[in-house]
Amino acid sequence: RVYAIPMFAVNKHARLQRKLQTGLISWQTDISSWRENNMSASLSNATSAPMLTSEAVSRVAMALSAAGHAHAPAVLNDSARTAKEAALALGVDLGQIAKSLIFRHEDASSEQALLVITAGDRRVDENKVSALVGRIGRADAEFVRATTGFAIGGVSPVAHCRQPLILFDESLLRFDCIWAAAGHPRVVFRLRPSDLDGLCPQGRWADVAQHP
Repeated sequence: RVYAIPMFAVNKHARLQRKLQTGLISWQTDISSWRENNMSASLSNATSAPMLTSEAVSRVAMALSAAGHAHAPAVLNDSARTAKEAALALGVDLGQIAKSLIFRHEDASSEQALLVITAGDRRVDENKVSALVGRIGRADAEFVRATTGFAIGGVSPVAHCRQPLILFDESLLRFDCIWAAAGHPRVVFRLRPSDLDGLCPQGRWADVAQHP
C-alpha cells in the first residue's frame, strides 16, 4: 500500500533540514576557527623569537627562502625535542612530524652522514637501510653536530654543513602536510612530502621503516 505524505509534513521536514544544515555549517565553522586559533596559540611570532638569531636556524631560513619554499620557520611555544612533543604542540598526528635521523655511513670513504627522514610514528629499519646504502652505524651527538651543524632534536632536512646521503621514507606520503625541525628543538617549518624532492634533490624515496 502506498501512502501520500501530507504537504504540511513535507514543509515541516524541509524547515527542519534547513535548520540542521545551518547548524552543521555553523558547527564546522566553529571547529575550523578553533583549529586556527589553537595553531596560532601553539606558534609564536617567528620574527620576534630569540632562537631565530641562532646560526643554525638562520641557515635553514635562508635555504628555504632560496628554494622559494612557501613556509618560513615558526617557533613553538612548547618544547618539541621529540616527535611526540612536536605533534602535541602543533595539534597534528604523530606521523605528520618528519623525523630527521642521522646515521654514520660506514661504507663511505670518509665519515659521511646518512640522513633518513621518516614519519614520527615509524621506526627506521636499519636492515632495510643497509640493503640500500651499505653498512651504517649509530651517530652520537658530537658526530651529528660536526656533520650537520645541528644539535640532536633540531636536525633539519636542509642546510647541513656537509652534504649527507639522504633517504625519504615512503610512510610520509600518507599525509598532505608534514612538519620538520628547522635548526632548533622549538623551531619547525611546514611542507608537503613532495616538497622534499625540491628541498633535498640528492635524496630518494624508499621503504625504510618498520611496519606496525
